[in-house]
Amino acid sequence: MRVDSFEFGKISINSQLYTHDIIIINNRLIEERRKHLSRALKSQYRHTPLTTAENIPWNCKTLVIGTGVNGRLPIAEEVRSRAYEMSVNLITKPTPDAIKHINDSDTNLILHITC
Repeated sequence: MRVDSFEFGKISINSQLYTHDIIIINNRLIEERRKHLSRALKSQYRHTPLTTAENIPWNCKTLVIGTGVNGRLPIAEEVRSRAYEMSVNLITKPTPDAIKHINDSDTNLILHITC
């Protein structure tokens, strides 16, 4: 996979533009993050957090979560606990740094493309 460009609210991968958060599975499949499943906790976190209610791709050795341009995506503790239980190495970093892992083997990504 090739990241063509990334800026606040937009990411282009292999010449395809995405304007919403995405999930990358097995370096080939790109899905939209279904964050509405976590929206009920927005008032608690001041932002829609990443929770285990979402379609998190656990079938990997490493899960990289891009927390946004400024690293503001909250991650519920249940996500960290589940990663530990499943022996998945969880890496969280701002999205501009997270996209550098796009071609790492046995790595899935969740990319927040705004804040």
